[in-house]
Amino acid sequence: MNVDPKIQEQLLDLAAMDTELAQLAHRRRTLPEQAELDALETERVARKDAAVGVEIQLDDIDRDIRKLEGEIDAVRKREDKDRAALESGAAPAKQLTELQHELGSLERRRSILEDELLEVMEQREALAADHDHAGARLSKAEDDLVDVTRRRDDALADVDRLVQTRTGQRAELASSLPDEVLSVYEKQRERSGVGAALLRGRRCGACRIELDRGEIARIAATPADAVVRCSECNAILVRTKESGL
Repeated sequence: MNVDPKIQEQLLDLAAMDTELAQLAHRRRTLPEQAELDALETERVARKDAAVGVEIQLDDIDRDIRKLEGEIDAVRKREDKDRAALESGAAPAKQLTELQHELGSLERRRSILEDELLEVMEQREALAADHDHAGARLSKAEDDLVDVTRRRDDALADVDRLVQTRTGQRAELASSLPDEVLSVYEKQRERSGVGAALLRGRRCGACRIELDRGEIARIAATPADAVVRCSECNAILVRTKESGL
């Protein structure tokens, strides 16, 4: 295949655009903002779970408090009833003695229950502080998530705009190239990722392998408009003044 050397040089521009598009695709897949977003989402879930865990503990302790308050109220009502019976003096002496004994037991029971309630209330106060702290951490994680999502979206938009620009430029350049050489270029690019590269000195710009002297001599003897391929990777080798031939 014979192609004007100037057109062959345009293949280097096309290859540079393809390299940049590949880099942009990689950048899009590996945005640091996306990694930060993934880490923050994991953190948000963990903090949400922590907040929910504290809420469950608060619900449990509130239930314990209601139960203790109910027991204390029941004991106090029984005390009031026994005390009223004692104060009335209407009951037989034996029953009055039993009421006094029961009243003493009820007072001791109420004291124990009130101590338990005080302890549980203190636990609840500590849990409430934990809940506020967990809620604050969750709110911060959610705020950070919103901020990083915005920055990730901005970064994606920047990449997508550049991809759109380069894709348009590539299409315009590709349309100006002869179909035959473009077809060879595209097939090679599909196989190895690089369709054409500069021959600089004795080294192929695609595979980076240094060609032997015999191959370089063969290429040097080839007409300037002939399309030559790398003997190692088969990429189109574009010859310029940098090739040193």
